[in-house]
Amino acid sequence: MKTVLLFILIFTITISCSKKGVIDISKEREKILELHNAQRDYHFNKDSNAFANQFSDNFIGIGNGVISSSTKEERISRYNKYFSAVEFVKWDDASEPIIRFSDDGSMAYTLVDKIVTLTYKDQKGNKIQEETHFAWTAIYKKYNEEWKIDSVTSTQKPVDTED
Repeated sequence: MKTVLLFILIFTITISCSKKGVIDISKEREKILELHNAQRDYHFNKDSNAFANQFSDNFIGIGNGVISSSTKEERISRYNKYFSAVEFVKWDDASEPIIRFSDDGSMAYTLVDKIVTLTYKDQKGNKIQEETHFAWTAIYKKYNEEWKIDSVTSTQKPVDTED
């Protein structure tokens, strides 16, 4: 009888600790960092499609006091317009992103601190350079083992107004 109970106990522990239930946080952190770092390339390469592909179909954005959602096609169009109007000089982290995960590993968020310098032409055709300090939270969710951004809440201020 003791042998049967011991077997059941060992079997139960083995099942509860099976690979399916174990989350390799360092591996998942690397995946999130890869997505985060790819965003810089998408900006410099003006790759609206790849950038928009990081967002889920359920994406909700929050910025400038507005909560909004859009289709993938609308996001691609918006980024195409934005990317074609500017040239990126700098799109760099001011500090390492903070990454946290839900207990079950199905969701994560990043806290990002970034300095962006870009140039654009004003209405008179003069080249203007602008530097902005951004901070945002990106919420990631796993869909079929692939991380997608479900939401971004963003703030910004021109660098020259910083204390």
